[in-house]
Formats: sequence, C-alpha cells, structure tokens
Amino acid sequence: MLTDDSSHPAQIPTRANIIRAMQWLVRDAHPDDSLFFHYSGHGGQAKDEDGDEEDGYDETIFPVDFQTSGQIVDDELFFTMVKPLPAGCRLTSIFDSCHSGSVLDLPYMYSTEGKIKEPNLLAEAGQGLLQSGMAYVRGDRMGAITGLVGLVKQAVNTNSRAEQYAKQTRTSPADAISWSGCKDNQTSADTVEVGQSTGAMSFAFIDALSKNPHQTYQQLLVNIRETLSRKYSQKPQLSSSHPMDTNVLFIC
Repeated sequence: MLTDDSSHPAQIPTRANIIRAMQWLVRDAHPDDSLFFHYSGHGGQAKDEDGDEEDGYDETIFPVDFQTSGQIVDDELFFTMVKPLPAGCRLTSIFDSCHSGSVLDLPYMYSTEGKIKEPNLLAEAGQGLLQSGMAYVRGDRMGAITGLVGLVKQAVNTNSRAEQYAKQTRTSPADAISWSGCKDNQTSADTVEVGQSTGAMSFAFIDALSKNPHQTYQQLLVNIRETLSRKYSQKPQLSSSHPMDTNVLFIC
C-alpha cells in the first residue's frame, strides 16, 4: 500500500513507485486470478496524443512528485495493468479521483440500466447546444453560431474515429473492470464520514456493499450513485475491457 504520509521511501506514491506497484500486481498473472487495484487521490486531464479520446483529452492520476516526474496518463495505466493480463484473469479497479470516468481506458461503459452506453460526445454536445441557445438569448448571436459549428464538427468528426481506435487498441480478453468516481468532465469530492476523511466514491462503494454484499454489477452501480446523489452531483462510472453481463453478481 502506498500512502502520502508513509515514512518509508518505497511506500510513498511517487510516479516510479506507482508504476512499480502496478507492474508487481499483474506480473505472472494467470487465468482465474483475481486482482484488485484502488487509487484515491488527485486526477486530471492532459491533451490526447494518440487519438483514442472522444473529447481530445487523456485522463490522468497525480503521483506526489508529478511536478518533476509528470502525471500518469490513462494510456499508460491501460498498457501497464490491463494489456499484460491473460484471458480468464479478473482485474477490479476503483479510481476515486477527478475526471476518472475512463481513466483506465476501457472501451465499454455502462448505464444504470446495465446497457453499453453510446459514446458520450453527442450527449455533451447536447449540453453545448443548450449553452449556445443561452448565448443567443443573451444577444450573443455570433457566439451562438460559433458554438454550434464547433459542436457539430466535434461530434461528427472526432467521435467515430476515437471510438473505433479505442475498441481496436483497448479491448482485452481479460476481465478488466473499472469503477470510477465521476464522469470524465466531472470532479470527485472528498468528504468526512464517521469522523474519518475519505473520498466520497470510496465511502459510497463500501457503504453499498456493506448493506448488501450480494448484488449485481448493475445494482451496485445504481446503489453507489444513489448514495452519492444525496450530497453530490458526481456520477460514478462502470466500464470493462470487453462486453459484460451486468446482471451477474459482483465479485472481486
């Protein structure tokens, strides 16, 4: 376990230590192995360099030495932890961090109905249409027109290419599953529960499982979101390396 307050140099979450720990986790993994990874910390976004992101940004996590060693981007997380895994091996990961929706770069994301979501870009474009409409109401006609043109170009040109590239390069025969604290364009809250500082997503995940250890992936996603919705606007996400049946019981 790596923690900010550790006095042991090898247990501080530096970039090198995090990468080393991920490599250790998946090294010599076999079919029927069950692996678990949990990250609770700062998250961000960086410009996408390989064209696999619908919104043009990679999601990142922050080591304590990110200012000198850099952030860890989703591409690196995928190729370090998911790509080496054999078929039949399960990796369950939890990312309790800002902008973490697709931080493990898994191509299949699920709705609370248990169905694979369509790419998010058109939904985000809908929000942009609303903003453009508000600009028109304010009298900013040029701003509204510019916004609409940009949204159409972004939705039509970027979406299909990024989706196809992601599915070509980010699928895996292993059962890699990621739970994340929010959508890519959202932040994840810190909170204090039962007198202890924690991430809101981490608390909601434990709370939901404590109340019912035997629930499906779909039910768990719904219950985590319900717990968080009482105080926060963030919407946890569930994604996988290949299509999965979300009606099976959650196992880790």
